[in-house]
Amino acid sequence: MDSIILASESTRRREWLSSRIEGMGVSLEFCSIMEPEPKPKYGSEVSNQVEAACLHKVEHALLEWGEMIPRGGLMVVADTLVEDPDESRHPLGKPTGHLEAAAMLIRLSGRRHRVWSSTAIAYPPDFVPKSEDADSKRKIDAREIEIWTDFSIVEFDDIGEEGVAALVNSGSWMGKAGGYDIAGEASDFLTLVEGGDEAVLGFSPRAIHRLVDLIG
Repeated sequence: MDSIILASESTRRREWLSSRIEGMGVSLEFCSIMEPEPKPKYGSEVSNQVEAACLHKVEHALLEWGEMIPRGGLMVVADTLVEDPDESRHPLGKPTGHLEAAAMLIRLSGRRHRVWSSTAIAYPPDFVPKSEDADSKRKIDAREIEIWTDFSIVEFDDIGEEGVAALVNSGSWMGKAGGYDIAGEASDFLTLVEGGDEAVLGFSPRAIHRLVDLIG
């Protein structure tokens, strides 16, 4: 496995994966998925919704970009949702505007919550993966797909009105599930209580371990 395509517009995901595999002798390229992401809805477990969204994205990523993957190359797709502190069936996705971002931050202020990330790896045609810990598997055309879903627990300090206003005005909420960026302005208010930062940034740790094993 000497090449990877990460299908994601997230600058954080691109930077993080680039730093993680730097010096491992593998080329990393990026692409964006044109198909809109499915909108999270109340009613089913957030863990199930994020996995379904990841599967949706990898299906369309392969449809749009599959022919561009070098022979022997992999495609990686990821999705993230924040779980409401009180309700495991209430997902907090990407805010659509300032008011929704503020509402999410107020909801999370002074609370602990789970951040769920699901990552799919699409293997080269006819490659038979031997992972034992993947949460689900699919086959699209000749490509085997494996998906892993993990969570981390994050705790917010009491942000306060001024803190909420500063975070919203900074624009750091844009494109971020739950309305915050753990590696950005919100980091002053956050503590990672359980799990790895990669799950908060958008990757399943188990999927990353699998990826490293494949190219290592």
